[in-house]
Amino acid sequence: MSQAENHADLQIVGMRCASCSGRLEKALNQLPEVTAVVNLATEKASISFDPARTNVDELIKAVRDTGFDAHVTRDFAAEKADRLKAYQHEKLRFFISVGLITPMILEMLLMIFDIHLMVPTWMQWLLATPVQFWIGARFYRGAWASLKHGSGNMDLLVALGTSAAYFLSVAIVLLDIHQPVYFESSAVLITLVLMGKLLEMGAKAKASSAIEKLIQLQPKIAHVERDGAVLDVPVGSLRPDDIFIVRPGENVPVDGVVLDGTSSLDESMLTGESMPQTKQANDKVYAATLNHQGVIKCRATAVGSHTQLAAVVRLVEQAQGSKAPIQRLADKISGIFVPVVLVLAVITFFVWLYVEKDFAYALITSVSVLVIACPCALGLATPITVVVASGLAAREGILVKDAAALERAHKLSVLVLDKTGTLTEGKPALTDLRPSAASGVGELTRIAASLAQHSTHPLSGAIMEHARAQAIMPLPISDFGETPGGGLRALLDGTPYLLGSPAFVAQQGVTLDDASVLALQQQGKSVIAVARENVLLGYIAFADKIRPSSRIAVARLQEMGLRVVMLSGDNQVTAHAIAQQAGIEEFIAEVSPLDKVQYVTSLKGENIVVGMVGDGINDAPALAAADVSFAMKSGSDIAIEAADITLMRSDLNSVADAIDLSKVTLSKIRQNLFFAFAYNVLGIPLAGLGLLNPMIAGGAMAMSSVSVVSNALLLKQWRPGEPVPDLEDEHAVDPQGSRTTA
Repeated sequence: MSQAENHADLQIVGMRCASCSGRLEKALNQLPEVTAVVNLATEKASISFDPARTNVDELIKAVRDTGFDAHVTRDFAAEKADRLKAYQHEKLRFFISVGLITPMILEMLLMIFDIHLMVPTWMQWLLATPVQFWIGARFYRGAWASLKHGSGNMDLLVALGTSAAYFLSVAIVLLDIHQPVYFESSAVLITLVLMGKLLEMGAKAKASSAIEKLIQLQPKIAHVERDGAVLDVPVGSLRPDDIFIVRPGENVPVDGVVLDGTSSLDESMLTGESMPQTKQANDKVYAATLNHQGVIKCRATAVGSHTQLAAVVRLVEQAQGSKAPIQRLADKISGIFVPVVLVLAVITFFVWLYVEKDFAYALITSVSVLVIACPCALGLATPITVVVASGLAAREGILVKDAAALERAHKLSVLVLDKTGTLTEGKPALTDLRPSAASGVGELTRIAASLAQHSTHPLSGAIMEHARAQAIMPLPISDFGETPGGGLRALLDGTPYLLGSPAFVAQQGVTLDDASVLALQQQGKSVIAVARENVLLGYIAFADKIRPSSRIAVARLQEMGLRVVMLSGDNQVTAHAIAQQAGIEEFIAEVSPLDKVQYVTSLKGENIVVGMVGDGINDAPALAAADVSFAMKSGSDIAIEAADITLMRSDLNSVADAIDLSKVTLSKIRQNLFFAFAYNVLGIPLAGLGLLNPMIAGGAMAMSSVSVVSNALLLKQWRPGEPVPDLEDEHAVDPQGSRTTA
């Protein structure tokens, strides 16, 4: 692919089944420098292309040439409005069709009670004709478009099957043949297929409800302070640095930072964290989060498509539009499905014609074979489950970049953990001041603060924070110098001072008390030494506190059968202490970013699936090397960009949740593929043996896709650590997507 690669998402109109999406994907990928993935569940095409070779207009033209329509994906509300309009249109046609076939259905029902109310043949013909050629016109259009491109789809099967029943009946009427007519079969078949598509559309809408709920949380109006007055303005008009007010019970309109006020905010919609987070001056707030208590004044830092909410929605949509590797088998089968079914229908016709010597019976049996076959269920089995699972992950604060990562996560054998910011909070705090006989606590603090005031190292920040809390002001220094990974040196009143790791200070000729240093390190603390010329002034110890949830999460991961390994740049003693606190037996200390990559790569060389969890810039190469990578949202943007899965909540339990969700998602996909395969493997032979009449076959075909989508929707009941029920244990889904007790 060219380096000038562009990306476009197209909303596709007119896809009916997996054969349609496969045909469209093939057509797009034949364009120069184009890579396209077409998702049947979301009805979207995700396309990467070289703008020097192809443009969006040409992509849309290619879609239209294949028999579909397309437009660049718009905002969620606009697409939802289009889907609702299409649903209402389909529903109207369905009810008209029901009205037309009611007399014929009533005739069949009354026969059960031995009441023979015959609908005249001419009336059956009259009622069936608009159903066949007006209501069913979509099947003829779809079949023709498919045939023009040398393939077949579900529309072709339905058009052939219903046309055979309809025209056989016409021939019987016109030629006055003493045979029963099948007008009701063709009309009822079309109506049942429409019913199935309506149910499917409703269930699909429910599957994408996670994104809709997120978007609806963002308020439409913001209270903005301008020229000393507070004005209500549309959220879309906000710009960075605007000052806005958030009152109790309101949602934050855009991302920002608190300028004044204190409150607690519910951030569960973004992070999955159920406990409200206290916010005060200088704290960050995010769009769509709920303000529980006080009034806060904030400055906007990110608006529109740059907010965290927008990023979450983009990632969820990206994951929902991606294709899981397990779908490849279904795609291959769908590609040859329709031709195989057509061949089976022809064989069925001639076998029964030979056996029964009855043209009508042979034809109707072959019609049953055509209409019971359903490539839709195969095509929907994987993508609809991924759509639901991606939304669920977002609900729990887990953002999955693509479906492949979600599929791989449950296969992990080894999970490599960075220490700082992953197991620990990533913010060292000063815990011990150990002055020597040549100094005191106050002097040790003042000198350390004086040397640290110009450094950006996290330990220097912890020293300055402690000094400010003690109201100790740093002294002016000169000739400041910093040795990366070592320490600091400077002149104070012309006298040289040192601050740094024990090894760094010892290299300058200062004698240290190794036992004191070791005692602090064995507590899991980082130690630095402070010296004046060659005289030791004392030690300062820091602790990067282990997250309260880390030990529980590590135990949970180990119970899942994962081998957990900690990597740390700390010395051996400190790393050992942290590993013990976290319950980790295997760790490697004093590793560089390159060492991390080499370690992950060496594990992959053992043919095991390796996961990596990190949060820093130095973790990015190792994250990119892992089979499945997890980045803490509290970490750097580079780490998050390199990771397959972003954890909005800085909690290792989210990794365990993601693996758990991966397992239940793959279980649902396998169930759906089994349903789809079993349905066709059992249904087609039954129809071929003459054990199913066309109407029963049509009803079964209509419900096959609905059963797959409904089973995927059961994933919505997933909670971390809880099993997901099977389809027969739960509820049905009505055409609007609401749940009704079965």
